[in-house]
Amino acid sequence: MAYTTIDDPTIYFNTVLYTGNASTQSITGVNFSPSFVWIKSRNDTNSHYLFDVIRGVHEPLIADATTAEVADTNTVTSFDSDGFSIGNNTGINGSSDTEVAWNWKAGTSFTNDASSTGVGTIDSTGSINTTAGFSIISYTGTGSNATVGHGLDAEAKCIIFKDRDTASDWRMYHVGVGNTGALTLNNTNATQTNSVFFQDTTPTSTVFSLGTGTDVNNTNSFIAYCFAEKKGFSKFGSYTGNGNADGTFIYTGFKPAFILQKRTDSTSNWHIFDNKRETFNPQQRYLLPNTYDVEGNAGSWDFLSNGFKIRSSEAWQNNSGGTFIYMAFAESPFTNSNGVPNNAR
Repeated sequence: MAYTTIDDPTIYFNTVLYTGNASTQSITGVNFSPSFVWIKSRNDTNSHYLFDVIRGVHEPLIADATTAEVADTNTVTSFDSDGFSIGNNTGINGSSDTEVAWNWKAGTSFTNDASSTGVGTIDSTGSINTTAGFSIISYTGTGSNATVGHGLDAEAKCIIFKDRDTASDWRMYHVGVGNTGALTLNNTNATQTNSVFFQDTTPTSTVFSLGTGTDVNNTNSFIAYCFAEKKGFSKFGSYTGNGNADGTFIYTGFKPAFILQKRTDSTSNWHIFDNKRETFNPQQRYLLPNTYDVEGNAGSWDFLSNGFKIRSSEAWQNNSGGTFIYMAFAESPFTNSNGVPNNAR
């Protein structure tokens, strides 16, 4: 049985839905004060807007574009005790638009002076949550091989990087690909293999490694969203497709609330599924982080009590012999800390 220390995942990750009003409003029901908020319009061709407490309010980054951070006072205006407040920016609050916001909690201030702690070679600051395995890390690159403290006290399994100052690709380290290459969140590229990203070095329980690739390490300011696996709450892995409508089953140890998925051996869109936009199986409503497209309806997944199963043969999710990665967060653990199992849908 998969026991966990997180009986209620919704205090660390939660999805909320809301309707835009083209004015100002407070979005509640998150269940905590979020540290990282990712917002996308479901019915309008607006970009994916990402906000965090380290860069601060009014400072969106756009997942489906290479653009640098640009201040906009009409976007997220505050992080609140049960959600966040927004202005009248049409990208996240268009009149009558249906919106989804995915929310993660970090929360503890983190400062690492590399010269005094001996952890890493570049100073880093941020917000961390070692219980949930999530940290938001800010650092200034050097352009030379380096290591950076991430504060997780566990091996980082997935890290998403963005240069804040200049146009650049979003890069991702993912354990399902390994340390020799990187994925790109803002496009459809397959895995790009090159030691300039991560020095062909796996993150440790204290640091991640940077090569000389400018998308992760030049003299600019960077933000890194770092994730460690927590039993019964989060899982980062890979699977191989079988090309069959009776597709692969992937064990996570929990009922999923959120899945981000990508084919890695070929060009393919990224896909996000969650338990709030579709509350029953099969899951078919997706959003694409690399585009501003509206919500689509294709493919077929079952969210189960202990993982997820693919129910269609589309090449982007289940090509025979294809390789795929995912990051998943829980609605509920397969078995809670008292040994009580959850239920499937």
